[in-house]
Amino acid sequence: MLSTLARLTLTATSIAPVSITYAWVSFYQGAHVVAAVSLSVAIVLVIVCVLLLRYVRTQAEALRFKAQSLEPADGENIGFMLLYLLPLFTDRIDTLNWELWIPLIGIFSVVVGTGYGYHFNPLLGLLRWHFYKVTSEDGVTYVLITKKHLRTASGVHRVAQLTEYILIDLEG
Repeated sequence: MLSTLARLTLTATSIAPVSITYAWVSFYQGAHVVAAVSLSVAIVLVIVCVLLLRYVRTQAEALRFKAQSLEPADGENIGFMLLYLLPLFTDRIDTLNWELWIPLIGIFSVVVGTGYGYHFNPLLGLLRWHFYKVTSEDGVTYVLITKKHLRTASGVHRVAQLTEYILIDLEG
């Protein structure tokens, strides 16, 4: 189990689409250096996310898992999508208060990365991963990340534990 490292990585990589949006806005406003830096950050975050998922799926200990219930959990993306589109409505990229945004993003990352709160990573959605809330036979609810489109709880068999309450499907 990767725990805190995995949570921090998934939280950090979830801002990759925000970086792409800022790159787009910056480019069209003539801030080419900001655009290049934002795009570079997005590319690095995508690569880190893909490498984390590949590492976990090949190196993590496989566990047998029998789910009692299953519920889609992809619905958290609406708030994130609004956050991603927000820079498109700004008058100028240079009017953003970076002294406020950078610490705010840092604090958000630490709070999500060190707590048990559910967080959605839309980058995983773009990479065709899905989120489900699954309840084990013991009554513990987890978030399952999988490539499969699940219709029943019986579709989950082998998982790895990414964090205390996040599982990744090893079969999909």
